[in-house]
Amino acid sequence: MPTMDAADLAAFLASDFPQVSDDYVIDGPPDMGLRVRLKPAERHLRPGGTVSGPTMFALADVSVYLAILAEIGPQALAVTTSASFDFMRKPAAGADLICECRLLKLGRVLAVGDCLIRSEGDEAPVARASLTYSIPPSR
Repeated sequence: MPTMDAADLAAFLASDFPQVSDDYVIDGPPDMGLRVRLKPAERHLRPGGTVSGPTMFALADVSVYLAILAEIGPQALAVTTSASFDFMRKPAAGADLICECRLLKLGRVLAVGDCLIRSEGDEAPVARASLTYSIPPSR
């Protein structure tokens, strides 16, 4: 049973990461995974008008982070320890990016998540990511 729902996660992001919280919309209810949406703005684009790699990486990273917090509660100091990212195709111009994230492992110390990023309305993934997080010890 998730500890934090989509509204809780959005409030946490707004309070602890206000500099980026407006970039992300949590679309799906947490259940050992999450769906997060990014509506690309001009600042997310690279020359040529496509969404930049760092923007897609950030979407995957935030998605796994929020999926973990949905399960364990607001642990601001959970951190990425490992990441693998595959860029597969150019995102559709002007389309929102949707990150489907699922947790593969949620342990006491480490969590592993897998993400597929798609352009809205297109089933073909634009990127795939696998991330590992370190979870701070409970006090």
